[in-house]
Amino acid sequence: MFFVDTLEFEGLGNRSYLVGGPRAAVAVDPPRDVDQVIAAAAKRGVRIAYVAETHVHNDYITGGPELARITGASYLVPAAAHVSFARTPVADGDTVTVDEGLVLRALATPGHTPHHTSYVLEEDGRGAAAFTGGSLLIGTVGRPDLVEPRLTEELARAQHASAHRLADELDDEVPVLPTHGFGSFCSSSQAEGEATTIGQERTANDALTLDVDTFVAEMLAGLDDVPAYYAHMGPANAAGPAPVDLTPPGRADAGEIAARLAAGEWVVDLRSRTAFAEGHVAGSFNFEGDGKLATYLAWLIPWGKPVTLLADTPERIADAQRELARVGIDRPAAAATGDPAAWIREGERLASFPRARFADLAEVRGRGEEVVVLDVRRDSERAAGHVEGAVHVPVHELYGRLDEVPSGTVWVHCAGGMRAAIAASLLDAAGRAVVAVDDGFDAAREAGLTVTRP
Repeated sequence: MFFVDTLEFEGLGNRSYLVGGPRAAVAVDPPRDVDQVIAAAAKRGVRIAYVAETHVHNDYITGGPELARITGASYLVPAAAHVSFARTPVADGDTVTVDEGLVLRALATPGHTPHHTSYVLEEDGRGAAAFTGGSLLIGTVGRPDLVEPRLTEELARAQHASAHRLADELDDEVPVLPTHGFGSFCSSSQAEGEATTIGQERTANDALTLDVDTFVAEMLAGLDDVPAYYAHMGPANAAGPAPVDLTPPGRADAGEIAARLAAGEWVVDLRSRTAFAEGHVAGSFNFEGDGKLATYLAWLIPWGKPVTLLADTPERIADAQRELARVGIDRPAAAATGDPAAWIREGERLASFPRARFADLAEVRGRGEEVVVLDVRRDSERAAGHVEGAVHVPVHELYGRLDEVPSGTVWVHCAGGMRAAIAASLLDAAGRAVVAVDDGFDAAREAGLTVTRP
């Protein structure tokens, strides 16, 4: 018998796996904070004998080298991957014995990257689970455009072939256990569901139901924006990431917070968008700790810019520090917790701005008031319909395009409220009058606003 433990990283939309038998296990695509994998192995009472990477990741920093160093495990990395560290190269068909009766077989599945490799766990010679990384996902596949633009179509065709190879070699009941596809931008489209099998994918996955030309054309037409920080992940992983340092950052008082803001550094408030709107340090930005913190902060922040974190509790700071380290934002410059009133100097006041619903916007427009409506959703979302007359600047571009937002009070919205809160904080920090629309986009039409297509 074998076990599979799934480690979920909701902020990044990824999963890692620990799989093995009674005595030994292999960790697949581990996160940078490897203590979680080690704890999972300790709970099972097994030795981590192997660490396996499906590919050089573009969306997070791997913990593979550090996990292999700490545990003494063999570090399996696709042989064709260009890396600068010692590893055990694996090629198509290579096998390792994980535990008695359990063999891990490498299966070349190029497409997400040229060297992408899936791993099939075989129990007593039969395929029992497929760890597909960024190849076959739940209802979709990994995107092929993250390596090199000139290779995108070639890799898209390779994704189609790799999906078919997995389906041809594995039985219907074999579970498909991907790394990406749970909100990650490494997925070529939004995956649906939490679990799947080869048999389910045969009937539901476009890579297995469409001919290659149709599949490639539709996938390439549907590719979404690529987070800016992805450009830094591949090189960091190929070089071999440094061990993560999760020791608490130094405490910042009101004077230091003000000084860091004056120096042009980023001060990030992790509290809820409701709490931030009610009162915050002027000039700070709101990235909710419960939202997709790592994805959006890493996407927007000028790379390498020092960041100071503000939160209700030390636990929230620690959680954020861990999540940010997964994408290479190491060591916050400082942090502060507790009452926001303590984050400002004597004589200063907390800043604030109003929140509203689409119904409030409809009422304001109905009175004939001139307001700016700013839509910060992605292009693909806007293509499905937008509020008539709304200016469009995706949130990940807004920091560099603030001067394009027309003068006047800005009512900013997204699809649900989180990104609107980020955008509202950017505008507020720039001195703009802003109203954050904290509402689902479906409510716009229900409120009587005209929703049109571009």
